[in-house]
Amino acid sequence: MTTNGPVSSGDLFVFYGLLKQGASGMPAHIDLEAAGTFGSPCWLRGVLYDLGGFPGVVAGEGLCQGIRYRMTDTSIIAALDEFEDVVPGDPARSLYERRKVALLDAGGAGTGEEAWIYWYIQPVTGFEQITDGNWPLERGWTRK
Repeated sequence: MTTNGPVSSGDLFVFYGLLKQGASGMPAHIDLEAAGTFGSPCWLRGVLYDLGGFPGVVAGEGLCQGIRYRMTDTSIIAALDEFEDVVPGDPARSLYERRKVALLDAGGAGTGEEAWIYWYIQPVTGFEQITDGNWPLERGWTRK
């Protein structure tokens, strides 16, 4: 599994929360529209939690829904990592790590694609599980 590794132009991401196109809480200082292209819905294995106004995906057998995004301008990676509280080499201070996952279709079958995702790496005890695996666009608030 690749974590927090180099991102290349053309790499896929899956955004499932505040970075989804049109999401409440999307960071205004990161121009995702200029740095890539949003695509179609996609799914991945995991469990989605509401962490108090922003979501996190952790390991599990559920299906979580996100949006494909094809990165063309990798100069925004540092800003994305900072927004997601990724501290390379220091998981104790990080909320997320950027890792590659297999993408799935709505039925859970593999698509043959891999995408970067911001994977939550802190405990989820006491947080609400989003049972349908889909973070509502209007649910979030700005973290930073």
